[in-house]
Amino acid sequence: MSMLDKTCSAFIEVLASKAPVPGGGGAAAMGGAIGMALSNMVGNLTVGKKKYADVEGEVKELIAKGDEIIVKLKRLVDQDAEVFEPLSKAYGLPKTTPEEAKYKEETMENCCKVACGVPMEIMRAAFEGIKVHARMGEIGTMIAISDVGCGVAFLKSALIAGSLNVIINLNTIKDQQFLSATRKEMEELLATGSKMADETLALVLSKLKK
Repeated sequence: MSMLDKTCSAFIEVLASKAPVPGGGGAAAMGGAIGMALSNMVGNLTVGKKKYADVEGEVKELIAKGDEIIVKLKRLVDQDAEVFEPLSKAYGLPKTTPEEAKYKEETMENCCKVACGVPMEIMRAAFEGIKVHARMGEIGTMIAISDVGCGVAFLKSALIAGSLNVIINLNTIKDQQFLSATRKEMEELLATGSKMADETLALVLSKLKK
């Protein structure tokens, strides 16, 4: 059963349990999708208003981009659970002989590389979502501008949570080329995305305080 087929109450209940999935990655993807939906809500409240007629075309483009990001993040909720299963099995492999130890080490590394992929995708999607919010904060309707702030806060959280899930998997990997490339992209997404999110929050606050 897909995580997305659960009710909100059931998702939260299983998240709080000792069940291995969903975990932080799935929660990050779900939170990011919710954040992206908030930007789209602001966009849909902007479209059709005479006051915003000159930016309506761009707002529609932002909504379409937001729809793509929501679909991606929803898919990543399940993908995070899927990649954890082989990793959880790898943790239980025996290592009583040198051969077993070597096999476990290689299997763990391969599983961790795969497991890194999902939170990296969550970070990429969250970053793209933050960019949409940044523009929506500039041109979206004032009647719901606070929701741009709420949405970008969710996406910044998804960005941070994604990075934590990348780091915990990187700790098991010895492939230096993989480590270097993954860390570089992760740190760039985190730094640039967080800065953009903070700037968007500041913009929203400045508009609310007028």
